[in-house]
Amino acid sequence: MSKAIDKEMFAYFMQLNDAEKKSVVELLKAFMKGRKGQSERISIEQYNKDIDEAMEQASKGEYTTFEDLEKEMQSW
Repeated sequence: MSKAIDKEMFAYFMQLNDAEKKSVVELLKAFMKGRKGQSERISIEQYNKDIDEAMEQASKGEYTTFEDLEKEMQSW
């Protein structure tokens, strides 16, 4: 099941333009940041704040390119 989801996610990701890809990567980073060392759920306010921060970083050009993400994914 996981491989099918990975393929589907990759197929959709490849259809995005560069700005959309940057936003998705920042969103994924926000999700992963929330996992590290956190055993409780975060509030919707914190969740929205994290997304706003990620979007701001993306607009400043502070993001991981798709090529860099592909390289990183190889080590997973």
